[in-house]
Amino acid sequence: MAAGRYNKELRKNIKMLKQYVPIVDRVHGNHHPEFHDVRRVFEEMMRKMDDAGSIKPELDSEFMQLREITGNYTVPEGVCETYEAVYRMLSGLDEAYYDS
Repeated sequence: MAAGRYNKELRKNIKMLKQYVPIVDRVHGNHHPEFHDVRRVFEEMMRKMDDAGSIKPELDSEFMQLREITGNYTVPEGVCETYEAVYRMLSGLDEAYYDS
C-alpha cells in the first residue's frame, strides 16, 4: 500500500516539476548555482523513471544528492514561490519514496 503513496505523489507533482525545474534553473541559476545540480539530478531521475516504466526505479543516490545539494530542501531566502514549490514537491516525493 505504501508504494501507492509514492505513485500518488509522483502523479500529483511530476508534470509541474518537469515544467518548473528548467524555469527555476534559468531564472535563479546565476544567483543559486546549486540549482544547476538540482536540475541535473532531477533529469537523471526522470531518465531512470522513464526506463523503469511501471516499476519503481532505484533513486536512493539521487535523493541523497538532492538532500545534500539543497540542505535537506531548505529554501534560500529571497527566491520566488516557484523555487519554493520545487523544493516542497521534491521533498514530498523523497519522503513518499522511502515510505513505500
